[in-house]
Amino acid sequence: MSALFEYIIRLGDDSLILGHRMSEWCGHGPILEEDIAMTNIALDLVGQATSLLNYAGQVEGNGRDGDKLAFLRYDREYKNTLLVEQPNGDFGTTIMRQFLFDAYRKPLFEKLQNSSDKQLSAIAEKSLKETKYHLKHSSEWVIRLGDGTEESHQRIQEALNTLWRYSSELFYTDEVDATLLSQGIITDIAEIRAEWEVTVKNVFEEATLQIPSNNWKQEGGRKGMHSENMGYILAELQYMQRAYPNMEW
Repeated sequence: MSALFEYIIRLGDDSLILGHRMSEWCGHGPILEEDIAMTNIALDLVGQATSLLNYAGQVEGNGRDGDKLAFLRYDREYKNTLLVEQPNGDFGTTIMRQFLFDAYRKPLFEKLQNSSDKQLSAIAEKSLKETKYHLKHSSEWVIRLGDGTEESHQRIQEALNTLWRYSSELFYTDEVDATLLSQGIITDIAEIRAEWEVTVKNVFEEATLQIPSNNWKQEGGRKGMHSENMGYILAELQYMQRAYPNMEW
């Protein structure tokens, strides 16, 4: 398995699983505008997943397209972070999960625009336009909830306390990253983490939120070791393709 294929799969799976999670809000948003906004974010993420997984299939060269990679793999073959598969919870939990992810994805796509891999660069350029909006949306809501009522502050702080342990996996690296870094395909993740930390710090200060002081970390998704949530996600996500193989819209 090539390093490039593995890397693209990681990016595509992040978008796919978070897009599916966000789609679960369709028709359940707290207000009409947010229902529409979250549904559009879900569509953006699934669109990114489509581009990335189709490209991964081309790189692999085994005849699998984006649909086959999205719907016909086993749970251990998915390489998304644990963060994106966490349950939606209440609106504050969903927003916090989205913010932690968006603050990472924006600088990532900014750097990938300069990738020596032209296809990956093009995908990053298109996805960045959407991701800038995603970050604006999620950061504004974090501030609004954190610096809002006593209850909204308490809920968004609890969401941060719960989800913070999963954020470190966004910056997981192994030999895949080392190989692609040497080829000029990706940028050193330390640069992306530095920008993420600045964004997170600034937004949390404005939201009057406290970053958890513990150093708990939960990782494994990048290696295909997922939480129990993943099985439920795949049962719903894959049902139609499993029940009716090769079906098309």
